[in-house]
Amino acid sequence: MIKKIKSLIAEFRNYQQIQISKLEELEWAHVYHDSIRGNELLEKLPLNIGRWAGNYSFFYVLHRILKETEHKAILELGLGESSKFVTTCLKSYKKSSVHTIVEHDDIWRNRFLVQNELNPNSKVEIFPLKEKFVNDEKYNSFDGLTDKDLSEYSLFIVDGPFGSNRYSRFDIVQIVKGFLKDKEFIILIDDYNRPGEVETVDELLNCLNENDVKYQVGVYKGGKHQIVIASNHYSFLTTL
Repeated sequence: MIKKIKSLIAEFRNYQQIQISKLEELEWAHVYHDSIRGNELLEKLPLNIGRWAGNYSFFYVLHRILKETEHKAILELGLGESSKFVTTCLKSYKKSSVHTIVEHDDIWRNRFLVQNELNPNSKVEIFPLKEKFVNDEKYNSFDGLTDKDLSEYSLFIVDGPFGSNRYSRFDIVQIVKGFLKDKEFIILIDDYNRPGEVETVDELLNCLNENDVKYQVGVYKGGKHQIVIASNHYSFLTTL
C-alpha cells in the first residue's frame, strides 16, 4: 500500500511539473509576441516553434540578443527555424554581422534553401557528422569545425548537431577553449533541460574558469530550457 501511495505521489508530481512547464511556455509565447510587436518582418515570418525547433523562451531570448547587441560574426550550430529568424533579424535591424550556419546534411540544406531565402550575410557551411568521445562517452560532432579559426565570432547559438545522451553538443566546449581572457562573447544553448547539455555546460564553465574568463549565467525555462553564458559586458542578457 505504501509503495502504491508513493507511486501515485510521484506520478502526481510529474504531472504537476508538466502542467507548470506548459503554463510557463504559454507565458513566454505572450512575452515573445509582445517583444516583436510592430516589427513587420518578424510578425510576418512563418516560424514552426517548438518540437525539434526552439520554443518561445528560446526565440524571445534570441530576439533580445540580436536586437540589442552588435557582433562582427555569428556562429549558429544547426540549420533550421532559428536560421530563418536570425537572418530576418539581421535584415530588420540593419545589422552587418556575418552569419555562419553549420550543418551536416547536404540534402536538408538544399531543401531549406529552396524554401527559405537567406540574406547575403548568411551562409550555410557543411561539416560532416562524426562520433567523438569525451571521458569515454560518445557524442555527435561537426567534424573539422573546431579546426577552423573561430576567433572573429562573438555570438554562438548552439542548437545542433543532434543531441547525445552524454556531453551533448560538446563542440562548443572545444571552441571555448580558445577564448582569451578579455574575450567578449554570448553563448545561447538550447535544450538545457536535458542531462547531456547540462554535462556540456558544466565542462564549458570549468574551461572558462580555468582560463580566468569572467562571465555571467542566466537560465530561461519554458517548454524547454535555455542557458545564456555571457561575458560581463553582456551580463544584462542573463536577466531578461
